[in-house]
Amino acid sequence: MDDDPDIPRIANLLADPARAKILRTLIDGTMRPAGELAYTANISAQSASAHLAKLVDGGLLAQQAQGRHRYFRLASAQVADAIESLASLSVAIRRPAPRSVLPSKSLPVQFLNARTCYDHLAGEMAVRVCEAMQKARWLTQEGRDFRVTPLGEKALAALDVDLDAARRSRRVFARACVDLTQRRPHVGGALGAALLDLYVERGWILRARRSRVVTITPRGRESFRQVFGTT
Repeated sequence: MDDDPDIPRIANLLADPARAKILRTLIDGTMRPAGELAYTANISAQSASAHLAKLVDGGLLAQQAQGRHRYFRLASAQVADAIESLASLSVAIRRPAPRSVLPSKSLPVQFLNARTCYDHLAGEMAVRVCEAMQKARWLTQEGRDFRVTPLGEKALAALDVDLDAARRSRRVFARACVDLTQRRPHVGGALGAALLDLYVERGWILRARRSRVVTITPRGRESFRQVFGTT
């Protein structure tokens, strides 16, 4: 049928290691030049140009010209969700090995603690916040998504989270996104993005320009403890 999902086409785009590396590099939501992506994927500029063209034509990347340079970013939040979900799946279905929540021992502690996943918070702190909101009955999980309870509506409104704006978004409202390193869900979707905006605006979190790793400020640690009961 014509309306069947074209999974083989997407899978073919993701199957090449260089293209997969490019997509993972852009999971932080930044826009990066072709030369930097070529270096990250350890391929030539000519090869990168061909891969980037395929990803743009395939709808996974968007590009923007600035002078003589072309910059690339993930085309949408849906693409970011798919990349992160596949990364989590790859860890989950690996052959049995000594149990560990870490996909790699070489990952820095800061990456494990707090980082961005496109436009929402990921890592240990994000998982703790998610668990705290469920324990406080602000959220209930329904399949792959979360539902905000009446109690959660009041609590999030008190934090100045614009739930109406998040619901008007064309994307999933509140996705239960399985964290790549913690193997437990954090809050993704439009609600996750709204929460990250709140953390940044209030100075709880400092974002790095060219890294997914974020810094939780002393004010942030105290605020997370007071609001969510995290330790």
